[in-house]
Amino acid sequence: MTATLRLEDLSSDAHTRRTLTDLSLSVAKSKKIVVITGAGISCSSGIPDFRSSDGLYALVKQKYPDVVMKGRDLFDASLFRDATSTAVFYTFISKLKQSIDAASPTPTHHFIRTLDSKKKLLRSYTQNIDGLEEQVGLLGSSSSEAKTNGKGKTKIKTKDVRSVQLHGDIHSVRCMSCSAEYPCTDDHISMFLEGTPPDCPECASRLEARVARSARPTRVGSLRPAIVLYDEPHPLGDEIGTIQSSDLLRRPDMLIIMGTSLKVHGLRKMVKEFAKTVHASAPSSSTSTANSWQGKVIFVNKTAPASEWNGIIDYHVEGDTDSWVAKVVEDWKKMRPADWEVQQTLVAADGDVSMSGGFKTIKDLFTPKGKGKGRKPFPGEENIHPGFADMILSTPDAVTRKAKATGPPISKRGQAASHYSNIESSPSKRRVSPIKGVLKDDERKLLFTESTNNRNQTADDDDIFDLSMQSIEVKPKVKATKTTAAKTRPSTRTRVKKSVKEAAKPRSTVGKAGERSRQSR
Repeated sequence: MTATLRLEDLSSDAHTRRTLTDLSLSVAKSKKIVVITGAGISCSSGIPDFRSSDGLYALVKQKYPDVVMKGRDLFDASLFRDATSTAVFYTFISKLKQSIDAASPTPTHHFIRTLDSKKKLLRSYTQNIDGLEEQVGLLGSSSSEAKTNGKGKTKIKTKDVRSVQLHGDIHSVRCMSCSAEYPCTDDHISMFLEGTPPDCPECASRLEARVARSARPTRVGSLRPAIVLYDEPHPLGDEIGTIQSSDLLRRPDMLIIMGTSLKVHGLRKMVKEFAKTVHASAPSSSTSTANSWQGKVIFVNKTAPASEWNGIIDYHVEGDTDSWVAKVVEDWKKMRPADWEVQQTLVAADGDVSMSGGFKTIKDLFTPKGKGKGRKPFPGEENIHPGFADMILSTPDAVTRKAKATGPPISKRGQAASHYSNIESSPSKRRVSPIKGVLKDDERKLLFTESTNNRNQTADDDDIFDLSMQSIEVKPKVKATKTTAAKTRPSTRTRVKKSVKEAAKPRSTVGKAGERSRQSR
């Protein structure tokens, strides 16, 4: 059942005042709000209505007194079948365009922009063709900035669009033949006032090119306002369907409907789909009341909704949309003042408020460059804590200088000193003392040939195991002669031959024994 809250009873009825305050708190706590608006939010902007004595219908009647057309007929696609109804349509649209150009955004438009700036607006859908949402900073689907210029699968940047214009934009004109779009200028309005449409420049240039090459001429289309009429497909229908499906998947937690009578079939279907998704996010009655603000559908309009909306619309706020949004903002600031705090700008002593002054972040010199890889440290900075002396706080009057390497990094083995001690370092990196007791040049002889190579008489036992190297000036060795080598020690081959000859001699034991026996006789 839809609960009706009259803004007129705000001061006299405590229940209405308390319920409206709860709705304001729900808006402040919501994070994904979908807003659907109609012509009612633009009434206070200076755009005249259609049916009053000085409305647009009366102005058209003065120019075409013999034409009998209903208000819906002026927005039906069938009017292009007749030349008279087409002329009436162009005159009516030109008057509407002049009124819209003189209009300014209403507090309701600024409220929608506030929801977007507070990161609470999921998307805004509007039936209006005045483009006032774009004037407050909401990028519209029909805007030239939203076009993709033929790049990508879609015609518009669906992720950047904040306001979906369900019925197009009156500030553009579209060719009825080639669908080329152009901004609506004063020349177009002047021709529309006379009831005649201007020719399409794209079609005209194509015709000239075909005639120049003696090809068959083509038809030149007419320009019309780029709005969507009844029983007419939307040029961006696929993109709008994609945006709506994406918003439904994101599960909005509140739906606000303002300034529309919900008569259009397509809009009614959209509202029911969003309302179903919003109600699904509402907490069940068995859970706590901590999230009771979620899942509300609010309808703000001067006229009550039809009976078919019972169970779909939760609250009907009867009254002007500008009055209700003013009440919401007032309660929001009282109950959640932190949401309205603004970051103050630091002003320098000279009054400079630009971002060029103030504190800056200096890149750490020791931060590794590249993904997952670090550079090799410069000489002398390995395993050294940067310390407070290396931390720089930049101010406008400070000049920082980045350390640069004077040459290629020196390898660890080639450093003059090591940061490890001899006990902590590995054996391959230990620093040992140079060799003690090095032989002089005149004492060096051939290996295994002279006794002077025996170092026992000059070197200690501990020095034998000291294998480190020292830079020694090497002089050419004096080769020993064969006679010296022969006198001191025979060669290995000579010793082997001598041993073989001795082994080949017959043993003299038997001979000596016989001689002793003969002497005894």
